Amino acid sequence: MRRYTGEARRAVAFPLGGFGTGHVALGGDGALRQWQLSGVANHRGFLPDSFFALRVSSTEPPGDVVRLLRSAPLPPHERPAPNVSDAEVPDADRLPPWPTVASTEFRAEYPFAEVSYVDEELPVAVSLSAFTPFVPLDPDASALPLVRYRFTVTNTSAEFRHGWLLGTLQNAVGWDGVTPIDGTRGAGYGGNVNRLLRRPGQTGVLMDHPGLAEDDPAYGEMLLWTDGPAAALPRAMSAEAMLRFVETAKLVTPIQLGDYSDAALRDAVADGVSPLRAPAGPSPAGHTWDAAVAVAFALRPGETTTIDFVHAWWFPNRYADFDRFGPTQSYGPSKFWVGNHYAGRFGGALDVLDAYLADRDHLDTASRAWADAVAHSDLPEPLREVVYAQGTLVRSPTLFRTADGRAYGFEGALGASTRNWNGDAGGSCPLNCNHVFNYEQALARLFPELGRSMRETELSVQGPNGSLPHRVELPLFLPQLHDVRIGGPERPALDGMLGAVLKTYRSVLDGAGVDWLRGHWPALRRLMDHITTTWDSDGDGVLHGDQPVTYDISLHGPNMFVGGLWLAALQAMRAMAELVEPAAAPAFADRFATGRDSYDKLLWNGEYYAQPVTGEDNDFGVGCLSDQLLGQWWAHQLGLGYLLPRDRVRAALAAIVRHNLRTGFGEHDYRVFADGDETGLVVCGWPNGGRPEVPLRYCDEVWTGVEYQVAAHCLYEGLDDEAMRIVTAIQERYDGTRRNPFNEVECGDHYVRAMAGWSLLDAYTGFGYDATTRRLRIGRRPGRFPFVAGTGWGTVTVTGDDATIDVLGGELPPDLTIDLL
Repeated sequence: MRRYTGEARRAVAFPLGGFGTGHVALGGDGALRQWQLSGVANHRGFLPDSFFALRVSSTEPPGDVVRLLRSAPLPPHERPAPNVSDAEVPDADRLPPWPTVASTEFRAEYPFAEVSYVDEELPVAVSLSAFTPFVPLDPDASALPLVRYRFTVTNTSAEFRHGWLLGTLQNAVGWDGVTPIDGTRGAGYGGNVNRLLRRPGQTGVLMDHPGLAEDDPAYGEMLLWTDGPAAALPRAMSAEAMLRFVETAKLVTPIQLGDYSDAALRDAVADGVSPLRAPAGPSPAGHTWDAAVAVAFALRPGETTTIDFVHAWWFPNRYADFDRFGPTQSYGPSKFWVGNHYAGRFGGALDVLDAYLADRDHLDTASRAWADAVAHSDLPEPLREVVYAQGTLVRSPTLFRTADGRAYGFEGALGASTRNWNGDAGGSCPLNCNHVFNYEQALARLFPELGRSMRETELSVQGPNGSLPHRVELPLFLPQLHDVRIGGPERPALDGMLGAVLKTYRSVLDGAGVDWLRGHWPALRRLMDHITTTWDSDGDGVLHGDQPVTYDISLHGPNMFVGGLWLAALQAMRAMAELVEPAAAPAFADRFATGRDSYDKLLWNGEYYAQPVTGEDNDFGVGCLSDQLLGQWWAHQLGLGYLLPRDRVRAALAAIVRHNLRTGFGEHDYRVFADGDETGLVVCGWPNGGRPEVPLRYCDEVWTGVEYQVAAHCLYEGLDDEAMRIVTAIQERYDGTRRNPFNEVECGDHYVRAMAGWSLLDAYTGFGYDATTRRLRIGRRPGRFPFVAGTGWGTVTVTGDDATIDVLGGELPPDLTIDLL
């Protein structure tokens, strides 16, 4: 478990929340920030008066210590990282009036974030474990809109201690998620209602805004809850009032009788513990209510107690009101409601809580089992950290699920890295951009159902000529982006179309089924026919002409970036044809063989695969492109074998690392994701000169998604040292001091391309699964490793010539064959 202390806590912001439900981030300082509960991506979204605090008292000797459960804001770094905002502390100059703890220590084992509060003046030790249930292969269990905060309090003194642990939350129903809030004053506020919730063994405050129309984007509910012996202040106008509530709270009867049992504490708080009066009725115009729940505790020396709080929310309305690429269209006053899938499963925030409580043991246990499977594995520590962080990308505001169950994703969440061309709130570059999703592996592997959903959507918007636009218009009944300038790049991305074939085959291997494939096979045939007639009309197996790609430009003429994806797609089509149309398989195999030989002869320069110099803007020519073997990376994951001579693949990969992994960065004309004396893999370099006057767009940038795919490919080829150099460089950049280890940035925060990091797990272990043959392959690297295999997940232990599978969730076929490679 990686620890973040001192300066390394500055930029830590750990996302908490279910898939497609919005999130709140727990900072390295113990504070909550980046409130995005309604689904509007906004890293600067801040909900005031929502925090945790502690009061610890003793009768003899007399004592009373109060603390906010957060440390003082760290001063800005002397050289803040560009294009990120995670280190911002939105309330740095307006903290509630209690003192903060002296310091914190932050640790993470996804989905669990743990904070230890360090303060020598506190007579108790306090720590927090926060999480949202996360169960691989179960998207519904992983899509609860709530966070459980579990505090552990231990009396480390020699005296009896009692006190209060305070949880607070502002009623944000009516807030648009973007407009700044001043205390309890904010646009959309006024008429907010907080209701005290009392059930046997439970206390909470249920929050709504009855005056809002049910189709208002900000309509919904929130809940603050505990099952501890608690007193509540259901309505307050400030943090000061809530802290004063705790300062005036008393436990007269337990102190007089010396009975601090749970039953005695619950009796003591039942009739109220403070003379402080709560305001009544709906909140005044322009204002909302805060709410506070204080849990009583009492501890003998050495005793420990745990106290749970839950924040739950329910916002049913999502609209397709984000940026649209392509030509400007006028749809009048249409709102285009698409809804939130999670909201249809529940009737409100209390239903969310009850669903969690009804299945709490399973959800907690399964989530911990996943965290332990990674933590207790024999993966090198840097790879464990990558696997953990992939979960935060999957459940970030970048991805969502509409009411009909379909999964969608932006490229990222607008933020500091997008302000050169856009704002910093909302989704970046909608929607389901297939060339960026070419790198994504975490979502589709962890939740294959959602990966299949994206394939179904992609193929459903196929053009009449067989092409696939690289962006989807939502709702799907709107005109799709056919025969128009799309943007990023202008025409349908060829690499994205080829990737659609590979991603479809991935779904088949993960268990989508032959019938599912048969239903999509005609669309795949039309797609490949379009690609063949457009770019390989002469039948030499090489794609020619203008080739729009993920760098938001077109490459011109043969290149191995597109060529490798083409070869991999041909092999995937052959494999799928053998399942549904065997007579078609030989043609794909023949074209692959022709293309393989032609590309290798045409592009190999003795060190790596270059590109013939065309003189066209944005081509890379004799440059060394880090993405040149992207197709081979895919082929390894899909079990398709080598697309090119093995020795040349390995040599080219070594050349990529040798030439493009750099330490020390100066200024360049595009976005800065590595600077100063940092190390990173640039998109493209020209080790032998020949850089074009107008080079490949973004060539000088450092993209973690590209870095991950190169590192994973190095592991497949046995270049472990090179792989670990790349991964270590990423983690040194995203070490918490200047950048957030749980937010990898490109064109937006939580960028989809970074989910290529999942491939490191399978590359290191040699893991692969084919549901069509019920075969599982695993490498001979000894150790215990986590795996996710389409229909089951758990751990695999390799010892000598034996591999043992321990299924922790889902199931694998009873007649499974394990191939130890």
